[in-house]
Amino acid sequence: MTVPEQLRLVIVDDHVVMRAGIAALLAAEPTIDIVGEAADGQAAIELVERLAPDVALLDLRMPVLDGVSATRAITGRTATRVLILTTYDTDADIERAVEAGAIGYLLKDTSREQLVDAVHAAARGQTVLAPRVAERLVARIRRPAPVALTPREVDVLRGVADGLSNPEIGRRLVIGEATVKTHLLRIFAKLDVADRTHAVVVAMDRGLLPGL
Repeated sequence: MTVPEQLRLVIVDDHVVMRAGIAALLAAEPTIDIVGEAADGQAAIELVERLAPDVALLDLRMPVLDGVSATRAITGRTATRVLILTTYDTDADIERAVEAGAIGYLLKDTSREQLVDAVHAAARGQTVLAPRVAERLVARIRRPAPVALTPREVDVLRGVADGLSNPEIGRRLVIGEATVKTHLLRIFAKLDVADRTHAVVVAMDRGLLPGL
């Protein structure tokens, strides 16, 4: 009978009971060899540098050095893949972990089967995201980018809101009528509108015309 090839894993969590529970879940898996455990980010870095595991399973909130800082150091200095396993699923936490180099982000309600599959996928270099985390990232990507108007564009749009014509706006701002038209075209493009009235309505709705 062929013995399956094992990947080497370290588990890092400052809660002893949680760390023991994770280890117990994975200990029976013949393809995973738990080679070490640590209780804080700094200890995790030292452990990874000494043992060179395939995957490091890290919590986010830990003493001495947090999971994000530890992830950044581990991925910057070693070939070990970092897989985050945490209870936190805010946009800020997810982004910081991914930017630091984590290859995956799981939540602690993950099943044993999902966790085993995720560890193997991480070892192969595949990105692993909990469904809720993936949904958050997709929603963030699909969210419209914030629009910013230049101070001059705001001045022009205020003139429109005051009911001024292009020549009147030009005289107020001491610019030519052609320049006013150019600003308006840029405003229309930024706000995705086709006329002056709609531009004012959308700008006010988005808080781009303070005081109106």
